[in-house]
Amino acid sequence: MSPSLPPEYKALTVPEVMAALRYSRFKVYDLIRSGALPSYTEGRARRIPAESLRTYMSNNLKEAA
Repeated sequence: MSPSLPPEYKALTVPEVMAALRYSRFKVYDLIRSGALPSYTEGRARRIPAESLRTYMSNNLKEAA
């Protein structure tokens, strides 16, 4: 888990995910579009469940090993 991601967070905004992964806005939305990073919208706000981010990071670590 990233140090910039407090464990009490349940859902993250796109800018929070950008900061945690050090990715651009385009890259985060690309991951969302591809289904690699599941998300949902509440009104006009996009949210990424913290568990989805943890799963994405864990999967990338497994692939890199």
